[in-house]
Amino acid sequence: MLKRQHLPVAATIALFILMFMMGSFRYTGFFSVQVLFNLLIDNAFLLIVAIGMTFVIISGGIDLSVGSMVALTTMMSAGLLQQGGWPAWAVIPFVLAVGSLFGAAMGALIHYFKIQPFIVTLAGMFLARGLCYVISINTITIDNGFYTKMAQTKISFGDYFISPSVIIALVVLVLAIYIAHYTRFGRSTYAIGGSEQSALLMGLPVARTKIMVYMFSGFCSAMGGVVFTFYMLSGYGLHAVGLELDAIAAAVIGGTLLTGGVGYVFGTFAGVMIYGVIQTLIVFQGTLSSWWTRIIIGILLFAFIVLQRLFTMRSDRKSGSVEKMA
Repeated sequence: MLKRQHLPVAATIALFILMFMMGSFRYTGFFSVQVLFNLLIDNAFLLIVAIGMTFVIISGGIDLSVGSMVALTTMMSAGLLQQGGWPAWAVIPFVLAVGSLFGAAMGALIHYFKIQPFIVTLAGMFLARGLCYVISINTITIDNGFYTKMAQTKISFGDYFISPSVIIALVVLVLAIYIAHYTRFGRSTYAIGGSEQSALLMGLPVARTKIMVYMFSGFCSAMGGVVFTFYMLSGYGLHAVGLELDAIAAAVIGGTLLTGGVGYVFGTFAGVMIYGVIQTLIVFQGTLSSWWTRIIIGILLFAFIVLQRLFTMRSDRKSGSVEKMA
C-alpha cells in the first residue's frame, strides 16, 4: 500500500495518465510516443527550473527570482556570444557560476539577516530583470555555431526523436533525485523544512544548507536559461515572464508541500508533464486560447493545495491524539 505522504504524487501521476488517455480517445494522433517526447522537448527548461524550486520549497522557502534569472542568462549568453565574442565553452560555465552565486547571495541574506524568502527573492527578481535591460533593451539574436547546432540537433530513436535539451533535463532530474534522497545535503534540506529549530538542535549545518539550497536553485535557473537559449536562440529581457509561478505550480501539483518538509523531485517531473499535456490538449483542440492553460493550472493548483491541507490537518489530529495519550 502507498504511504500517506506518497498519495499526492500518486494522484499527480494518475491525473497525467488520465489526461493523456482522454486526449488519446478524443484526438487522432494524440496517442503517440512523439507526443510524449514533445512534452519533454517543449518543457525541458521548465523541468530544470522547477527542480531547483522544489528544493527551495522543501526547505520551507520560496524563490521568485527564477524566471528573471532565466531571462538574465539568455541576455548574458547572447551579449557575450554576439557582442563580446566569447566562445560557447566559456559562456555556459560563466552564466552557471553567475546564477549559482546569485542564489547563494540570496540564501545568505535570508539566513543571516532573518529576512523572509519572499522579500529577498522578490528583490532578486527585480534586480535580475533590471540587469537584462542594462545589457540591452532589444532582442539579441544568437547565431553562434554551437547554439544553433544544439537547437537543430535531433537524437533519433527509430521514427521518434528528442532534443539535447531533454537529455540535459533528464540528467538534472536523476542527479536531483539522488541528491534529495541519498545525500546529507538532501536529508538536511528535508529536516530544515520540517522544523528549522529541530534541525539546529540536532546539530545539522542549517546555515550552509540554506545557502546551498538557494545556490542550487540559482544553478538550476541558469541551467534552465541555457536550455531556454538553445530553444529560442535569442536573449531578451521579457523572456520567461511568470516562469517562477509555473515552477511553483509544477512543484505543488507534484506533491511538494508549500509549508516545507515534504516533497518529491519525481513528483515535480509529473507536475511539469501535466503542464505540458494541458498545453498539448489545447493545441489539438485548436479553438481555445493559450490562456486556458493558466485557467486549468489554477484550478489544479487550488485542488492540490486543498488536498495538501486535508493531509496536514489529518496529520495534526493524529499528533494531537498521540500527545494526549502520552
